[in-house]
Amino acid sequence: MQEIVLTLTFSIVMFFFMIYPAMKITEFIDKYYNLPQKLHTALMLFFDIVLSLLVGLFLKL
Repeated sequence: MQEIVLTLTFSIVMFFFMIYPAMKITEFIDKYYNLPQKLHTALMLFFDIVLSLLVGLFLKL
């Protein structure tokens, strides 16, 4: 239980720092596939959450 709380704590902190890389990844995808604005926003949020969780897991090691 403590490991999950620690990982989520690191992930919440990294959520704000991962916004810029998520925006850049989404812009790169948008350059090749013309995405509607709603999908662009959802994809950016998805990448932000995934990157934050990955960094949170990495920091736990």
